Amino acid sequence: MRRTTRYPVQGANSLWHVYKTVPFWKVVKNFVVIQTARYTPFLAIKNWLYRVFLRMDIGEQTSFALMVMLDVMFPEKISVGRNTVIGYNTTILAHEYLIKEYRLGKVEIGSEVMIGANTTILPGVRIGDGAIVSAGTLVNKDVPEGCFAGGNPVRIIYTKEELQKRMQADDL
Repeated sequence: MRRTTRYPVQGANSLWHVYKTVPFWKVVKNFVVIQTARYTPFLAIKNWLYRVFLRMDIGEQTSFALMVMLDVMFPEKISVGRNTVIGYNTTILAHEYLIKEYRLGKVEIGSEVMIGANTTILPGVRIGDGAIVSAGTLVNKDVPEGCFAGGNPVRIIYTKEELQKRMQADDL
């Protein structure tokens, strides 16, 4: 189960309550910063924008590819370790607005992680150090360190040990 906090709402669906949950001007600022970074090819500038304006914890030499879409409402709930690659057009969410509630959860991506293009990462998940997530994956649960995972929804394809054996066999 993902680690999210649930907040029930009354009446209309939770998205109608959005500005009771997050300030309007915060969303505007975050949107401008995220859209600017999505089209910026300079990795150091992206990381600077994310650290300074979105208050994200981003490790050194982490790379966000073009068109990565971060959570506009709660980007400060996203952390990424060092030397990680986030693939093209990946979406990372720290919130879910549902009919009768909204949910918030931290997203923790480790160091030396590879996230393939067009992946969606849902709130409340952890991706362990050294993990590889294939392109087009829906990450709706934790991915253990060092493993290879993929699919919709995500499943473990190779454990850390299996992946190490396959990589050693390829070296022969």
